[in-house]
Amino acid sequence: PHCMEPTPPQPPGRSFSIRVLGVGGAGCNAVTHLCHESREGMQFALLNTDAAALERTPGPRRILIGARSMRGLGAGGDPERGRVAAEEDAAVIRTLCDGADVVFVIAGMGGGTGTGAAPVVARIAREAGALVLGIVVLPFECEGIPRHQRAQHGLHQLKSVADVVISIPNQKLLKLIDEKTSLLEAFKLTNTLVSQGVSGVWRMLTRPGLINVDFADLSAVIRGRHAEGSLAATEARGENRAAIALERLLAHPLIEGGAGLADAGQMLVCIVGGPDLSMRDVSQIVERLSQHADHAHIVMGASIEEEYRERIGITLVASFPAGRLPDPGMAPAGPVSEEPLLRDANLSETVKVPPRFVAPPPETTPEMVRHMASQGGAPRGRRKQSVYKQGMLNLEIVSRGRFEKSEPTIHGGQDLDIPTFVRRGVVLN
Repeated sequence: PHCMEPTPPQPPGRSFSIRVLGVGGAGCNAVTHLCHESREGMQFALLNTDAAALERTPGPRRILIGARSMRGLGAGGDPERGRVAAEEDAAVIRTLCDGADVVFVIAGMGGGTGTGAAPVVARIAREAGALVLGIVVLPFECEGIPRHQRAQHGLHQLKSVADVVISIPNQKLLKLIDEKTSLLEAFKLTNTLVSQGVSGVWRMLTRPGLINVDFADLSAVIRGRHAEGSLAATEARGENRAAIALERLLAHPLIEGGAGLADAGQMLVCIVGGPDLSMRDVSQIVERLSQHADHAHIVMGASIEEEYRERIGITLVASFPAGRLPDPGMAPAGPVSEEPLLRDANLSETVKVPPRFVAPPPETTPEMVRHMASQGGAPRGRRKQSVYKQGMLNLEIVSRGRFEKSEPTIHGGQDLDIPTFVRRGVVLN
């Protein structure tokens, strides 16, 4: 009888534990937007110092940090209080991160809790062995220089502990909205961008593909970079879906028409489509992106899913060298100096105000006076008579307008309409 060959063992399914932690008001709002969609292996938690705001924010797990020191009243816009709150409940945060492969730390920069607590949360997550991606929202320009400086300081601290940080400047989102867009819709757009990025990484790690992109590939791109990165995801349907999805990706606020990829050092591209996904589509997308990031090491993956029939999705993760400069117009990264600052309205850099101390004149001794007199210098206390005479410049006489026919202003026998230095014969050097 014919013996059937044994079926080769199937590779075990890829199971990843992904934790998404929202820190502060803006971070909690963004994660709440994510919670509406159920994703296998992804767990959410909201951390805040404001008990009232946390109560109003729906979420599966809400944690009040710094309750002993702040009594649930918030950080009051002070990043140091946010840091203290996170350190106070470090054990609780560590429990949230234990066993996680990837931890997203999502926060808004410029306030108190997000700016101060997010770096502490990221540090604890890394100590737990997780790959840490920070996603932060930077303030609008109209929110003022102090808030921008706090945001840049918090971003700098977060980069020093997270593997990579993706920053979303709210100012760039103005390109995607018009003057009629409400404030609520503008912030909803920010939350949508965060959700697309997180979902793209989740799909990349959990869905098997024809060309796999696994956890090791993601780690190679971002682990230990301590730098800024870009995370963007787009989709398109229809006949020209590959070209449309690619154009949408390049038009993403964080990509800036491809210019945002010019300095990328590592880039991970994951393409997902239906059974009708063609090699031509994949090649077109990768070749076009490589033109914008010609110095980057590119890792590409492609997967097929039935639900993506006549649809295509692109997820891009890029990391940049640690020395990449911040965006023009933003306050420089680093701590806010306690020294007084002077800011030129036409310059993006901040300079220190020079000290107002003026050195006193040197003391004059009798010997110095006698020496000056012997050299022809005038004795101290006397005024040397000037040999110059004050003259009148031959300037064109300008009409005095409506005062042309007015009588001169005479006081004490002097015409006050004539400049004082002319009336008194003062010599101008």
